[in-house]
Amino acid sequence: MTSLFAHATRRMSRDHFRYVEPVRPRSATGLVDTVYGQIEAEFGMLAPPLVLHAPVPATLAGTWLILREVLLAPGVVGRDRKEAVAAAVSLANRCPYCVDVHGTTLLGLLRDTDARALADGRTADVADPDLRALLRWSQGGAGPDPAFPAESVPELVGTALTFHYINRMVNIFLRDSPLPPVSGSARAAVRGGAARVLARIARREVPPGAHADLLPARPLPPDLSWAAGRPLLADALACAVAVIDEGGARVVPPAVRGLLTGALADGVTELPLAGGEAWLAARTAGLDEADRAAARLVLLTAFAAYRVTDAVVAEYRRPGRDDAALVDLTSWASMTTARHLAAGLAGTA
Repeated sequence: MTSLFAHATRRMSRDHFRYVEPVRPRSATGLVDTVYGQIEAEFGMLAPPLVLHAPVPATLAGTWLILREVLLAPGVVGRDRKEAVAAAVSLANRCPYCVDVHGTTLLGLLRDTDARALADGRTADVADPDLRALLRWSQGGAGPDPAFPAESVPELVGTALTFHYINRMVNIFLRDSPLPPVSGSARAAVRGGAARVLARIARREVPPGAHADLLPARPLPPDLSWAAGRPLLADALACAVAVIDEGGARVVPPAVRGLLTGALADGVTELPLAGGEAWLAARTAGLDEADRAAARLVLLTAFAAYRVTDAVVAEYRRPGRDDAALVDLTSWASMTTARHLAAGLAGTA
């Protein structure tokens, strides 16, 4: 069944993606073809949250490297705990796609009432005190819980960073769920089948650092110093953030970059539910008209990616910006925000 599931992901329909044209496996060349092959061989399927990055091959490679080293490579943190962090972060970011994937994977791995509660979004119903503490920290802790072993911090913070990044990209570029749009007993049956497949895939392990040559080595930025205790993960992060920063330098105007970094420094974490448009208008008022569309998309990506609309994307793309520019801009905004949040979780902000 696993091979059938992997085969099904190759038949990417355009309606699974928004705003970008997926690079299909038969059309992939160069670095994209290499990364696609690694994803299928080691992840078990050509996952759309990775595929959406293919318009920028280096960013596809960087995203794959950090996901691989955080989630697939064995370490001191079990895969079930990593999946729990992924699901909890996804709930906080209102990313139903990632909640379904990682909550369902956790359900397949553990098959207990706590896993079911988390998969259903009922974090308050989780009974295990250690898991409950991990979920609380994942959703906004200031520094790691003293109960966490120090050697677990790079993996836990790395998992949180990865999904703060991926959630934002998925909320923009993918539909709401990879599962069929059914409800009631039919949904339970579908999720049960998916849980068995995803758990089987999740039990695979890959050799750490095996694809470190995908991208040139880069130094670890100071804000990611919390990862230094796990060198191969640190190397993957350094490569990924470097190529994403380069993409931001290509397409994000300096004034817009300053808007996001300033908002993060001011402690902004989410766009207000009420008055969000007024907040955006006030933040972008001093910009040239040409930069305003980019600024709106950057700030929405950072603070409310689930509220990015067709109109916001169309406004940004109107001057003729292509898929690569759109991925460069949103991946820079997503990763800049994820790095800031990860520093808070690590207690290094």
